[in-house]
Amino acid sequence: MSTAARRTSTSSDPSASSTSSSSDGGDHTRPTTRPATRRGLTARDLALVAAFCALIVALVPVKVPVGGAAPIVLQNLGIMLAGAVLGARRGFLAVLLFVVLAVAGLPVLASGVRGLAIFTGPTVGFVVGYPVVALVIGLLVQRFLPRLHVMAAVGACLVGGIVVSYALGIPGMAWRSAKLDLAGAATFSATFLPGDLVKAVVAGVVATAVHKALPDLVPARRR
Repeated sequence: MSTAARRTSTSSDPSASSTSSSSDGGDHTRPTTRPATRRGLTARDLALVAAFCALIVALVPVKVPVGGAAPIVLQNLGIMLAGAVLGARRGFLAVLLFVVLAVAGLPVLASGVRGLAIFTGPTVGFVVGYPVVALVIGLLVQRFLPRLHVMAAVGACLVGGIVVSYALGIPGMAWRSAKLDLAGAATFSATFLPGDLVKAVVAGVVATAVHKALPDLVPARRR
């Protein structure tokens, strides 16, 4: 067979053309791309941050009298809910916005303190620690998603809302109070402990129900 005939036969045979194309590297496969990781805040994130900041502000004036004990203030219930429902990042930002509003002079704190006076008052440790409380609760809750159990949610709220909050608030109270040392500040803060325990349970129960109804609300963290 002549050389011209071989060329004609090869060009007319589609299988030969396909084989030649694959053998010489001409078969190009479209590379598989992974979905980009979302790092910025979406419009939905910003709306949730603003909504929970507004929720905390709305809960500030609500006080539940408990006999002769200190009344239960629902301000920190909103802070626990922000971390437990929104997760670490959005919960932190919602509570940080709340603190910024207080520092800017808006009357949003249950104590009535506002502006730069926050940093010279005895509650400075609690107020500054609010965003950290939401962050810790959110981190702990996310570790159990998407199968969050009510006990895990309550435990996260107890760790963040009581252990972390008191660990930051009591030293700040002793530092800024002229009458209380560390032991006195701890004793005074203990009067609010029963109410905070109730709020941690409520926040955990509510957060569990929300995540069961909206399983994609917060992404689970890798263990």
